[in-house]
Amino acid sequence: MERKNKQTFARLAERFSYGCGDFGCNIIYTAMSAFLLFYYTDYAGVNAAAVGTIMLISRVFDGISDIIMGAIVDRTKSKFGKARPWLLRMCIPFAISGILLFSVPTDWAETPKLVYVFITYNLVSTVIYTAINVPYSALNALMTQDAYERSVLSIFRNLLATAGTLLINTFTLPLVEKFGDNASAWTKTFCVFGVVAVAAFLINFFGTKERVKPVAQENGQVKDVPFKEGVKALFQNKYWIMMTGMLALFFLMYSVNGGATVFYAKDILGSRDLVATINGIFNVVQIAGMFFIAMLVKKLGKRNVFAVGLVLDIVGMLILNFSGGSMTLIVVSSIIRGIGNSCGGATMWAMVSDTIDYGEWKTGYRTEGLVNSACSFGYKIGNGIGSALLGVILEAGGYVGEALVQTPEALFSIKICFVWIPIVVYVIGLVIMKFWNLDKEFDGILAELQARKAGNRK
Repeated sequence: MERKNKQTFARLAERFSYGCGDFGCNIIYTAMSAFLLFYYTDYAGVNAAAVGTIMLISRVFDGISDIIMGAIVDRTKSKFGKARPWLLRMCIPFAISGILLFSVPTDWAETPKLVYVFITYNLVSTVIYTAINVPYSALNALMTQDAYERSVLSIFRNLLATAGTLLINTFTLPLVEKFGDNASAWTKTFCVFGVVAVAAFLINFFGTKERVKPVAQENGQVKDVPFKEGVKALFQNKYWIMMTGMLALFFLMYSVNGGATVFYAKDILGSRDLVATINGIFNVVQIAGMFFIAMLVKKLGKRNVFAVGLVLDIVGMLILNFSGGSMTLIVVSSIIRGIGNSCGGATMWAMVSDTIDYGEWKTGYRTEGLVNSACSFGYKIGNGIGSALLGVILEAGGYVGEALVQTPEALFSIKICFVWIPIVVYVIGLVIMKFWNLDKEFDGILAELQARKAGNRK
């Protein structure tokens, strides 16, 4: 009994340690999404349009660097494995780059400021964040080949990612105010967050192990996969193509929907304060739902749980759209969508990991880094398009920020962004899931891979 308790504790500790990686990543990711533009314009005195252009251009560099980092991870050989060494190497640079991001010299002229913003923004997003996030994303598939355990790891990842988001959203502005509510206060605030991020990544590094080795080896050593062959193998992997397309669409939708939330609350529901209600209930329910999703995954499988989540998301969106501003229906909608999103959060990244084993079975190449980096490239492009699309649709609808009352066309453009684009994406997701049979095939694929590995050892 004591031995069993120790094993259970060790398993929980490793799951928690794995989730700490996304907790650390989200400290910078959330800060960049929620506060960076506000800091640039209101504290550093940088032109918003120029910053927007820099961010859009940087998306291209960011996507390319993902692919490069994926290839580097696949070629990494160390006693700690492929992915974990990068968590240790990059955690301190990650914290320092985050501090530099919020340290624009306010006494500089406009052009030097923009140069500083361009360099530090790309240092963070294109280089440092990529160098730690791509290996972290690959770690799930390197820790285990057990389909259920991967789902549980994804649940812990999403739980702690949400905790990281809540940390930044809750404490950033109070800390800035405590430190003096000026430009240097932001630097001090991210010194504090930097220490927290380093601690999270160290827990991630020391608390996890890489156990999965590729079948194809030469003289007992893992063979490097040629980059050209690795890319070719990706496009022979139908399940990877499905997940990459899904991620690109989902992050496009997250960008459009998230950016439209304040407009929907203010102009459709009638109060900007409802943003806190909509997002707060949604996030709390999502976190609570994560504790129960593992049982559903075990019973129904990842694909079916993901599909159930999509249906709940659609229902929740429709309830909100036809709520007429009723607080009861707004709360009901947020609860339903929170449960739906917890289903997706518990399964999506585990499904990406499963495509790695399918790809190895199909092509003979095991490329955790390349698979995850190419997925990352897809969803970052989707996110960038979504950010631009929000502005285009609102502009086409004639939205005027200063107007006391918006035109019917402007209100409809807000509904398109907040409600109908997400619903279309969820429906496409359901169609894609119709062709996802990997849950049924997975045990047979693993058995054949193990047989090949046993044959190679003889």
